[in-house]
Amino acid sequence: MTKAIVALSADPIHYGHVDIIKRTANTFDEVVVGIGKNSEKNYLFNLEERLDMTRQALKDLDNVTVTSFKGLLVDYAYEHNIPVVVKGVRNPTDVEYEKPIHNVGVSHGLGIETFVLFSNPKYDHYSSRIVKAIQKEQGLVHKYVPLHVKQKLEERMSGQYIVGVTGGIACGKSYVSDKFVELGKEYDVKVHNVDLDKIGHEILSSLKEPRYQEVRAEVIKRFGPNVENRDGGINRKALGEIVFNNHDALKDLNKIMHTPLLVRLRREMSEKKGLVLLNAALIAESNLGYFCNNNVVLVEADKQSQEGRLKERGLNPKQLHRRLACQYDNSVKKDYLLRAIETDGYGKIWSVDNSDDFEDHSSQENIKNTFEKVIAELNVK
Repeated sequence: MTKAIVALSADPIHYGHVDIIKRTANTFDEVVVGIGKNSEKNYLFNLEERLDMTRQALKDLDNVTVTSFKGLLVDYAYEHNIPVVVKGVRNPTDVEYEKPIHNVGVSHGLGIETFVLFSNPKYDHYSSRIVKAIQKEQGLVHKYVPLHVKQKLEERMSGQYIVGVTGGIACGKSYVSDKFVELGKEYDVKVHNVDLDKIGHEILSSLKEPRYQEVRAEVIKRFGPNVENRDGGINRKALGEIVFNNHDALKDLNKIMHTPLLVRLRREMSEKKGLVLLNAALIAESNLGYFCNNNVVLVEADKQSQEGRLKERGLNPKQLHRRLACQYDNSVKKDYLLRAIETDGYGKIWSVDNSDDFEDHSSQENIKNTFEKVIAELNVK
C-alpha cells in the first residue's frame, strides 16, 4: 500500500489545497493531511477549527485522513511509516522555499522522499493570505473556499452571520425581515435588513457612478424609451408591465442587473456586524445561495393570501395572475435551494408560513420561533 502526507497550515483551507490533496489521493492508496502546530505563528483559526474545516472540505475523499502534528514533518512521517511527502508548488518562489526544507529532511537520513505537484494554473494565485485579504474587503471569497469556510471567515473577520430571506411574490419576505430586525432588539442581537429590491431601485434611479448610468442606458436600449423617466431614471411601473408579461424580457433584465446588483450588495453589506439578512426574491433562481452560504429563510403563504396582498397593491386580476405566473412558486424555489445545498454540501432552509389565515398571535410566534432557531443554529453573537 502506497502512502503519502500533505502538510499545510490550513488557515484556512482553500480550493488550491483541495486540488492538490485530491490529486494526491488519486495517486496514493492512503493520504494523511497534516495540519501543523506552531506556537510561534499567529493563526486566524485555532487548531480545532482548522482541523474541522479541513475535514469537512475533504469529507468525500475516502482514502484521506486529517490530523495534526508538531515538530519536523519528516519525523512525523517516519514515525507513522509514511515514505512520501507531497508538496504543491505554484511558482518558482514556492520551489525556492520548499527545496531547502526538503534538503533539511534528507539530512536527517530518515528515507523520506518529497514529491512535487505543480498547481493547476487556475489556482496559481490562491493562498490563505489572499483569501483573508479578499474577505477583509468583502470580495467574492466563495470562488476560493468552500461555503463552510466562507461562513467561518465572515464570522471571524467581519462579525457577520449572513442569512437569505426569500419567497414567492407577496409572501411577505420583507415583513418577516422587518420582524427579525425588531426581534433582534428584543434579543440584543444586531440585525440588518439588506433589501436587494431597494438596491436595484437605486441602481435604476439615483446612483451617479458611471457604470450605473450605463446600466440605465442598457435597460432603455433593451426595453424602449417608454421606460425612461424625464430625469434619466427608469420608470419601474412601465418596466414591470413589460418584464412580468414576458419571460425572455425578465431574463434579459436579470442579466443586465446581475453584476451591478452584486457589486452594490457587497458594498452595502460592508462593515455591518451581526445577523445580516439578504432580503431577495430571486436567491434561488439567480443562484445567489452562495452569498448567504445556502442558509435561507423561505417565507411561504397560500395563494389566497398572495392574491389578496397583490390586490392591495393596486393590481387588477389580469395583472395579478400575470405576476404570479411569471415567477417561481415556493416549491420550485425550495427545489433550487435544496439542489444548491446538495451540490455545495452545505446550507440550511428554515420555512415560515406567513399566510393571512394564521391567527395574528400564531403568525408572530411562528416568526419568533424561526428567529430563535436561526440565531441558535448559527451561533449568532
